[in-house]
Amino acid sequence: MLDQIAILAPGVLGASVARAARHLGAARRIVLWARRPETRLQLKDQPWCDHVAATPAEAVSGASLVVICTPVDQIGPLVEKIAPHLAAGTLVTDVGSVKGEICRAATITLKGRAHFVGSHPMAGSEKTGWEHSRADLFKGRTVFVTPLPETDAQATERVAAFWTALEAQVATVEPDAHDEIVAQISHLPQVLASTLCAALARRDVRWRNFAGGGLRDTTRIAGSDPKLWKTILEQNRDEVLRAVRGYQEELHGLERALANRDWFEVQAILERGKAYRDQFRPIP
Repeated sequence: MLDQIAILAPGVLGASVARAARHLGAARRIVLWARRPETRLQLKDQPWCDHVAATPAEAVSGASLVVICTPVDQIGPLVEKIAPHLAAGTLVTDVGSVKGEICRAATITLKGRAHFVGSHPMAGSEKTGWEHSRADLFKGRTVFVTPLPETDAQATERVAAFWTALEAQVATVEPDAHDEIVAQISHLPQVLASTLCAALARRDVRWRNFAGGGLRDTTRIAGSDPKLWKTILEQNRDEVLRAVRGYQEELHGLERALANRDWFEVQAILERGKAYRDQFRPIP
């Protein structure tokens, strides 16, 4: 159990961290900070929060662990803002879905004062806001922990232990390897869902009224915040481009098979896809 954790900018993920930490006894004291005054007022009434700070500096004072939950382009500037107010040896992590540049910049900023160890929970939804948070959001879900080669090993272990205490399955990888993985399994699916809906929007808009489960399931994440995802795609541009180009090759293969009436190849592609999907790890 940590003495005190500070969660900065709690949305779905950050508020879920607070709820889970309280429910599972992972922290004795939980302090929150939100940018908007009205959000801070709402959070003061929540039983899974001990204090709502007026500033990031106040929030991190006395914290054993700081969890930054802003959009990815705001993580670096916030690390710089809180750095002078951290006690020596404080652990700092985040929940951003891009890690390479964030981890390198934050490590430099905090060098000699605190330890930055990146995190990325593979959890959440297309919904935003702390109101949609859940205490069991991380149960059985993968959380990437992304130390650099020079990151203090004990700091990495402590951050991993925190996520384990929230009942997550921790996978430890280097930041650049993380960015390659999530470009394929997270960012590419978002791009596909969004562009599919964008393409359909150019057709007869009345067709959407006939949508069945297939289209709804395939495009659920197209309902995610476009501004948030624009920033993520900016931050992981190179890896996402590689993922998109690899997918285009697969799609072109299906196109050729259809054009040539090569039904054996069409079936082979469909079977390969089914086999991959059938072997997904069940989510509790």
